[in-house]
Amino acid sequence: MNNDKQTAGERRLRRSHDPITALHYQLAETRRAAALDAVVLVDDSGCLVAGAGAWPVCEELAAYAPLLADEGTPVRSVVSHRIAALAGHVERVLLDIDGQPAILCGRGGSAGRSAALERARAGVLRILAA
Repeated sequence: MNNDKQTAGERRLRRSHDPITALHYQLAETRRAAALDAVVLVDDSGCLVAGAGAWPVCEELAAYAPLLADEGTPVRSVVSHRIAALAGHVERVLLDIDGQPAILCGRGGSAGRSAALERARAGVLRILAA
């Protein structure tokens, strides 16, 4: 069910029973609320599960998210320069989805991006538990 009208007592404007679509809606709302350039959900290898924002930005963020999350990972100098450039503009939240590590990562945005990503974390876990 995709519904763009809000019903009484329902705070979500859009919803879907399809998990991928629901994840996109969740991340799109997080992006809007925190004025993020992009927000992505990736597995621990950097495979993009869902995202909101310009596709090239989402792909780059997904690729670097595991390296940003684990600062102890040795990387080549060209990659380390890009990681250093992104680090100050990126917020990341680690998730455990049925025993599988995942990363929720947002780039850019307002001072409220940390709180927005924590709300998104709860939403992602709710969607994937359904």
